[in-house]
Amino acid sequence: MWEGRAEAVRRDVAALAAAGLGVAELHAAAIELVERVVPADLTCWASLDPDTAVISSMTSGRARVPGAYEPLLATCEYDGAQPHTFAELARRPVPVARLSDLPRRVVERSGRFADVWRPLGLGHELRVVFRVDGTSWGAAGLVRRGEFGDREGEFLTSAAPALAAATRVAARIRGAGERAEPAVVVAGPDGRERTATAAWRSELDEIAPGRFAVLLRAVVTGARAAATGSFRARVRDARGGWIVWHAGRLVAGEDDGETVVTVGRASSIELLGVLLAAYGLTARERDVCREVPAGRSTVDIAGRSASSAHTVQDHLTSVFGKVGVRSRGELTATLLS
Repeated sequence: MWEGRAEAVRRDVAALAAAGLGVAELHAAAIELVERVVPADLTCWASLDPDTAVISSMTSGRARVPGAYEPLLATCEYDGAQPHTFAELARRPVPVARLSDLPRRVVERSGRFADVWRPLGLGHELRVVFRVDGTSWGAAGLVRRGEFGDREGEFLTSAAPALAAATRVAARIRGAGERAEPAVVVAGPDGRERTATAAWRSELDEIAPGRFAVLLRAVVTGARAAATGSFRARVRDARGGWIVWHAGRLVAGEDDGETVVTVGRASSIELLGVLLAAYGLTARERDVCREVPAGRSTVDIAGRSASSAHTVQDHLTSVFGKVGVRSRGELTATLLS
């Protein structure tokens, strides 16, 4: 029965992927499909940056997490001290986990459980990362009052690769996004804004009220937890465009120090890695693709990659087929438009 349901969902998800939907629209439709099999009181799906597993966008089910709790969830995702973060699950052989599988003392120390789910009267959480071909493209968190069963976890494990493949296709859709000057924000140790040179709130709060503040807290938390004192995230705006956040601590090691965050529209070069992964290119094909926009010849690329010109041409032929173009010019235009 469960395998039949999983197969039906995989077919429906494949149909959604073929419809040309953006990530938010795809996830909204897929949430409805999954909740018919695994109901939840609160559901939130994320698209993940394939290079870093950092959350790029969020889509809620019928009921969303109250806004007051979103900053707490952002902190829990990136403070480096919480169980079952999406980045952690992305590294697991089976990227599905229930909070109830952990020892009770670990559950009690979980910020998501103690500070968010328990105050909301919810006691059980199931998380899954959508991974295909070794790359994580999305994730989902489901929370409810009752326990999640083994069969429900198995269903999500079975459906996850199809959801990942569909999200990978949707990641190729790039919204126009209004051009805006980069902003510089100075935040305190709690992730709250102290000063800013420009306002990006409207583009992000259009997704959900308070989204700018939530993302600010997330990247500040990530920078404070990182050994390097820096953190980078690529996120989607309400129109499907890409925004890049860079956070860096002013003085590493100071617990009460400030963090400087820059927020700006992502350039085509900054998105190149995402698109190459989204088209399902192999590592060698991606290496060749990165040389094409620079106008290098087949012989030049071969010399730089320690390959033969024949091998490079074979890679290019494969790339053209996957991307749906017929020439280097079309490839460059598709990747850097």
